[in-house]
Amino acid sequence: MKIGIISGSVRQGRNSAHVARWVASSVKDLGLADVDFEVVPLADYQLPAFDSPISPMAATEPFENPEVARWGRTIASFDAYILVTPEYNHSVPGALKNAVDWLGRELHGKPIAFVSYGADGGVRATEHWRQIVANFEMIDIRSSIALGLFTDFDKDGIAPQPRRAAEIATLANSLVATTRRWQRDLTSQAA
Repeated sequence: MKIGIISGSVRQGRNSAHVARWVASSVKDLGLADVDFEVVPLADYQLPAFDSPISPMAATEPFENPEVARWGRTIASFDAYILVTPEYNHSVPGALKNAVDWLGRELHGKPIAFVSYGADGGVRATEHWRQIVANFEMIDIRSSIALGLFTDFDKDGIAPQPRRAAEIATLANSLVATTRRWQRDLTSQAA
């Protein structure tokens, strides 16, 4: 099983890089058998503003833009996702929403979990993402983590409260269990 940890900010000095590394380190320490976690920094992709004449869910041709095609191939390679999202202006960050708007089949029906951060933990971003991923019929994990900028960060980056270790374990275990069920269902449907 391969799970992508999407670092969802492109801002200079972004906290998502710190959070994604913390998530990756924390889930690695859980020793989950046969599960590979990989950080995918959105900032590594130079995606244009979504301007496709066709919804990506309806597209039958590969992406024309090579950077969008690379993004699509990367995201399609995962069985599930942990989306690390900041909250901007009480909602989702525009660059991350734009990146998701380029996708369709790559995400469809797959499990997803959320780790948010912001002044109030980024909870509004997570709630908005739940509405967005419903369009892809994704399976969103109820467990989420909401990191507070004033309680879980310091001058060097992320400094999570001690309770976060149990929260990340719950989130990761739930995501892995859900993904395994999803994979079994796909296998039985194909048989």
